[in-house]
Order: sequence, then C-alpha cells, then structure tokens
Amino acid sequence: MGTKLPDTLTPAQVVCELDKYIIGQREAKRAVAIALRNRWRRLQIKGGLREEISPMNILLIGPTGVGKTEIARRLARLSRAPFIKVEASKFTEVGYVGRDVESMVRDLMEVGIKLVREEFTENIHARARKDAEETVAQAVALSRGESFDKMSQADKDELIELLRSGALDDRYVELLMPEKHEVSFDIFAPMHGNREQESAISDFFKKLAPSKKVTRKLLVAEAVQQLQNDNEEALIDKDAIEREALQRVEQMGIIFIDEIDKIAANGHGGGGQPDVSREGVQRDLLPIIEGSSVKTKYGFVKTDHILFIASGAFHVSKPSDLIPELQGRFPIRVTLDKLTRDDFVRILSEPDNNLINQYKALLGTEGVEIEIDGDAIAAMAEAACRANEKMQNIGARRLHTVIERVFGDISFEAADIPSKTYVIDRAYVQRQLVGLVEDVDMGKYIL
Repeated sequence: MGTKLPDTLTPAQVVCELDKYIIGQREAKRAVAIALRNRWRRLQIKGGLREEISPMNILLIGPTGVGKTEIARRLARLSRAPFIKVEASKFTEVGYVGRDVESMVRDLMEVGIKLVREEFTENIHARARKDAEETVAQAVALSRGESFDKMSQADKDELIELLRSGALDDRYVELLMPEKHEVSFDIFAPMHGNREQESAISDFFKKLAPSKKVTRKLLVAEAVQQLQNDNEEALIDKDAIEREALQRVEQMGIIFIDEIDKIAANGHGGGGQPDVSREGVQRDLLPIIEGSSVKTKYGFVKTDHILFIASGAFHVSKPSDLIPELQGRFPIRVTLDKLTRDDFVRILSEPDNNLINQYKALLGTEGVEIEIDGDAIAAMAEAACRANEKMQNIGARRLHTVIERVFGDISFEAADIPSKTYVIDRAYVQRQLVGLVEDVDMGKYIL
C-alpha cells in the first residue's frame, strides 16, 4: 500500500477549503497551502536531490483566538497526514521532571499507526463481514437441524439475507470462538524507565499466553460483529501497517507546536520556569526539528522531513528571543491579523459549522426552532469586540461566551417547552448581554 498523497489539492484549492472554516488570515493560509504542496512536489523528485530538500517550517505569530490552531488542524485533515498538537510549555529540559520532547515523535507515530490501521481495516471490511455472516448462517442452520453446506444456493442466499435484514437478531447461536481473557504482566522497572521497552516485553509475554477456543452462546447480531472484529484482526498485516505508518510519518507527518513563545528565554509567560530551563527545552527541540532519529516501539523515526508548524502570541517575548538556531529552523513567518467586528459577523454567519448553526442543531433536537436576523448577529459581534477591548483579547473565543449568554435561557427552557419558535433580534441580544463586560471583568477576581 503506497503512501497517500494530497496530489488532488493545489494551493488555491487548499486555501478554498480553509476558507470554509476560517475567516480571513489569507497570508497564513497561503503559507501552509504552499508548504503542503511542496511536500507532494518533493516526493515526485527522483534521485538523491529529494533527500536534500527540507520542509519549510512555519512560525505563526498572533494573539490567541485568531485561527492559528484551527489552520493547522484543518490542514492535517486535508492532507490526510499524521498530525499532533503539542504545547511547548508542557515540555521540560532533559533532567527535569516532566515530558521529554522526543515524546511528541512517539505520539505522532501512534497517530500514524491508528490512521493506517483504519485504512487497512476499511479495505478488508467487506471480506471480514462476508466471512462472519457465512459463519453465523452456518450456526443458524445447525440450530434448525440443517446443514448449511447441503442447502441450495438459493436457500443459502435467503438465509444470509434474513440475517442481514436483522430478522434473526433475537436468535441465539452457539459458536466456537477464541477465549477472551486478559493476562496481566507487571513489568518492574524504574519510574523513568523506557516505556517502549516495557511495552515490547509485555507484548512478548502476552503472545506466549496459551490460546484456546470455547463454545459461546451469542445473539446473532452480536455474533456477527464479534466474528467480523476477529476476522479483521486476523486479516490485518501488522508489519505492513507499521511499515506504511513509518513512511507516512517520516514523509508527511505534521507536528504543531503551540505556545512556543512560552519557552522564549526572555519571556515572562513561562509559568514560573527559569530562563535556563526554557532555553534547555529549545535546545532539546532543536535536533528533532533539524532532523534526527527518535526511537519508538515501532523502530527509529527520522524527523528530517516532518513538517513543524509553531505558533505563539508573543505578547511579552519576541521571536528573536528564541535561540538563533531554533529561529533558523522556521524560515517562514506569518503574522496573523487581529479580528475585527466585521470578522466576528462573518465567523457567526459564513462557516457551515458556525456557533449559531451548532446551537440551532442542538435545540432542534428538542423541537425548538430559532429565527435570528442580521442585526442580532451584528449585536453579538459588537459585544464580543467590546469585551475583548476591555478585557484580555481572546479573539474569536469570546464569541463562545456571548453565544452562551444569548442562548442560555432558551437552552434551559427547551426541554420543558418543545415545538416552540424563538425569534432572536437585536433587542433580545442586548437584554441577554446586559452587564456582560462587567461580569467578565469580575471573573478575574473569582476563583
């Protein structure tokens, strides 16, 4: 199974897809779209030159809530690539208590394994289901005192069709199935031992556990599902999955490092970490971003061609406060724009998954219909802007607070007054948001 590439998406198409979910920030969208396409272009190059082409890592700079994380998350979905998001402030320098930076590569490999396994399972799903249905049909025939093998093809097809339609779901069948039991092996190791080594030893001993089959009595629907799962497990080539996942991670993996400004040596937002520790984390990150081999339980993962996207608000520190070597590993820098009142209006109106549509769908489950006009949406956008101006600017995340206040009473009443239509206009929004800024301001002093 060859590596799946985003060869159907041009940079313009990537930007168009991102526009469906993220308002504005065109420069950032263009940067990530080009970086994604360049990964595909690199893999089309033959010979040694391919290995010389390094990914153009990106540093996204901008306040919270302007779309940095969402851009990276949507990019990963579009590229069908293994993707993880980590927070730089959670890592610690080697020798300090906490997570080491290499763990993000091991986590990325786990994501790759899960992604490829799902694809492999999808490919064998139909075969595993068909075999499971035939096995259960044989058991149903046996319970009737018949032999499935001696039945005519028409009778076999009729029995399997009854099984598929659910007409036999409430019947019990007896099947010879592997005994399900959990064998616990405690690995005695130092507190900070090698987790991959411990896992490998544990897996080895579990394989040595004797496997036997027992007769189980199950409902037909449960039996089909259980056999399908067992068939898929038997048909899956785990070695092939690991090989494909390793290739996918090394050639297409994306690691999004958030809050990288929190480890800038001269910053004051590092949660009390001393400067020496923050610089230590940077130096631990450097070889991974430059390109090195990280040991995982699936083998060594080369990070030379993993794409790193870092982001930070840089309220206190500056990108130049990062160590020079790390700065050099992020050649593309994009400053994201602050969101305006008009941006908030678009965020609440244009994306299909906007917050208002989400709340309409939630309340629709109670038989409640919501009618909301443009003036009401504008009033919510204005309130979010005012709150951000008077308090810490948290960007579009402020809209969550506004939406909860506007829909709060309706949401509370919906279960008791179903099949009702609520009309939300500017006047209603203003009534619901009275004192919003003052309430948010008091939030600083309430534990």
